[in-house]
Amino acid sequence: MRLVRLGQQPSRVADDIRAALASLGRGNTVVGGVALVGVRPIPSVRSVDAVVVLPRGVVVVLGVDLPEPAMKLEAPLAGAWRADGWPLPAQDHAVNPGAPKLALAESIAKQLRPRVPAELPIGTILAVGPFVDQVDQPPADVTGAVRVLHPTATHMLAATVSLASAPKPCSVEEARALLKALAPEAPPISDEALRAEGFGAFAEEPEATEKLAPPKQAPKVTKKIAPPQPEPEPTEKIAPPPPPPPRPPVKARPQLPPPRPIEVTAPVPRVTAAVPVRMPVQEKPRTVRWLPIGAIGLLAVLLVTAIVLATTSGGDPETAPPPPQQVVQGIPLVQRAAATDAQCAAHAVGDLQVSLQHGGCASMTRASFEATVGGRPVAVSLAVVSFADATKATAFKKAADTPGGGSVTDLAGETGKWPRTPRFDGTAAYLSSANGTTVRLVLAAWFDQPSTANDPALLQAAQAALGAKVS
Repeated sequence: MRLVRLGQQPSRVADDIRAALASLGRGNTVVGGVALVGVRPIPSVRSVDAVVVLPRGVVVVLGVDLPEPAMKLEAPLAGAWRADGWPLPAQDHAVNPGAPKLALAESIAKQLRPRVPAELPIGTILAVGPFVDQVDQPPADVTGAVRVLHPTATHMLAATVSLASAPKPCSVEEARALLKALAPEAPPISDEALRAEGFGAFAEEPEATEKLAPPKQAPKVTKKIAPPQPEPEPTEKIAPPPPPPPRPPVKARPQLPPPRPIEVTAPVPRVTAAVPVRMPVQEKPRTVRWLPIGAIGLLAVLLVTAIVLATTSGGDPETAPPPPQQVVQGIPLVQRAAATDAQCAAHAVGDLQVSLQHGGCASMTRASFEATVGGRPVAVSLAVVSFADATKATAFKKAADTPGGGSVTDLAGETGKWPRTPRFDGTAAYLSSANGTTVRLVLAAWFDQPSTANDPALLQAAQAALGAKVS
């Protein structure tokens, strides 16, 4: 692929886009084509990151800058985007950060369609950054003409190959006309260079097939060679003589008697020795007869023990202790689950998991409470994380307070202790506090309706959980 740089790219992820395109190399050994970097495809829009003219298609590459790096990005084209489980904000009330760029790509494709050969598809790549380890698109979106990816060489190669899927490459003349329309200020590219990038390579194939057609006269030679086949006759005359000689060896059959040394008397001692072995077999039934008696005795002992335990223990299964309850700031809290673990990173996701993997922690206590606010139940998830010093605690709280920075998983949700599943879907109310080397993180969400981060009732429940005791 040949890169032609025409201007500045508008996104911060532009360096990664340019590096990914450059890594594909020149020539058609990989995908071929010409990448116009920083081009202005139509006068009504500003420059875009790149428009890639491939032998079998055209791809518009637009950068989408995320607020921060992410390990996993959920990127549906028609829905909200989530980075590590947290919703990503969008500008101008757009459904997701990529929606404005997708609308721009559709406008560019509509303007380019009359200039692009009809058999060439026009695709779009939304390159997200500064870094995303994994991008998930719904299967229905992947089958379309739009790909959302972090621009690495591998991802860019896979996307360009799948989007540029015309049955045959366009000609050199069509490629030159399209490049001229997209970037009239760009220096012209020679026919040899365009052919090296894969344009017009199919034009020579029909000529080669026509030239190979005449040699079909060769079958005439094979017809002349066919008659000499009667030569096998002499082999039939030679075949009869060999059979007579093999018959004399019939005299060798008398040699079979050698096995007659019937010294079968040797196994006789073994037979006599096997007889005493049968004696212990007769003794086994005697021991087996004692087994039912021992089993009956054991069952009797167990039965007596069960009767004694039943008569002495007057336990009532219905008198199990109720879950711990407490009232904090006027909010009743019923504890549904609680556990402490020193493996803190195993119970976190996103940046918080990375932070705990590098810095570690002394312990993590997680608890789940069911609060009641205004007569309605609220699910509350509490995480109490202790560190060796206050510096690590402060850094951890800062990472947790950053939008999209990750979270701590809910204990009752993992262990199935909730009576019904709460909606901890990234929109729950969130509060945190730090006291020396200890940090408390709280999430509060409704069971039966969607939650919002600024819901007063949820914030009231979260504030009460900050002061709750874990038993």
